[in-house]
Amino acid sequence: MLAAKTCCHLPLRTLQLQGRADHWRVLKTLSTIYVTPTGRRAYASQAADGNKAVLVTGCDSGFGFSLAKHLHDKGFTVFAGCLLKDKGDAGVKELDNLNSDRMKTVQLNVVKQEEVEKAVEIIRDNLKDPEKGLWGVVNNAGISTFGEVEFTSMETYKEVAEVNLWGTVRVTKACLPLIRRAKGRVVNISSMLGRMANPARSPYCITKFGVEAFSDCLRYEMHPLGVKVSVVEPGNFIAATSLYSPEKIKAIGDKMWAELPEKVKKDYGREYFDEKISRMNTYCNSGSTDTSPVINDVTHALTAATPYTRYHPMDYYWWLRMQIMTHLPGAISDKIYIH
Repeated sequence: MLAAKTCCHLPLRTLQLQGRADHWRVLKTLSTIYVTPTGRRAYASQAADGNKAVLVTGCDSGFGFSLAKHLHDKGFTVFAGCLLKDKGDAGVKELDNLNSDRMKTVQLNVVKQEEVEKAVEIIRDNLKDPEKGLWGVVNNAGISTFGEVEFTSMETYKEVAEVNLWGTVRVTKACLPLIRRAKGRVVNISSMLGRMANPARSPYCITKFGVEAFSDCLRYEMHPLGVKVSVVEPGNFIAATSLYSPEKIKAIGDKMWAELPEKVKKDYGREYFDEKISRMNTYCNSGSTDTSPVINDVTHALTAATPYTRYHPMDYYWWLRMQIMTHLPGAISDKIYIH
């Protein structure tokens, strides 16, 4: 921490890049000062024996589905919140087919207060000892979209925020009385885009920046009460999460273009718009399909005696890019996006 603080107070001229050699010297310095990606950390000793109960939201697919199965295998009692439980989704059926008294799927749309309250009631009724509380909640449920600011409707901004940000707040507040009793854990799934902005992703970035702020405020408040709060900031795992498909990207793009005001269409032009859609298609074909770094980090946050404040399951490219965007002056970091 001392080194990081000292770096932040260096004269600006020492951070000015003067050619390739200085550029790499600064990057090398950053890589030694700041926490490196998860895979290079020395993990703390494990504190929990796994015989505890946790709620995981967004378990229909993606991180949540994999995490629910993983935590069950580790001995946890898992309450898997599923948006589509009442519709008999395939992911829900697979979890139910485990036929385990330690795997309980619950209907949970994090946007609906009544469903959140009912889910917490089910959890309380099924805890072995409600007085000992609920060990953990993992706020994983989320949605995403894309589109430049002038292309994105206010309805889209509100829809994404309702799930990613207010859903996280809503579920956390409902669970906190049980979490406090257990002196347990809150683990919020954010994103590298909760630390650095990205063109055409403002609805998503706004919500994840909000999750970061909420998590920090909650961590300060819960520390005296023995509750630990961690944030997991995955890198590019878009290929593993089923958030997008070429068909979905096309559908979003077609709807977006159809709803644009004529003035905006005229000013930007269809060629510009289509080029942005093409970039999104390229991005969605990239990224890791192995979710294990994220799953392992969440597990560590739930079980370690001293969990980390933030976890960075991402490859070195994205980790280094995040350090540049968050720690170097804007005149330098902006060059990544502004040409």
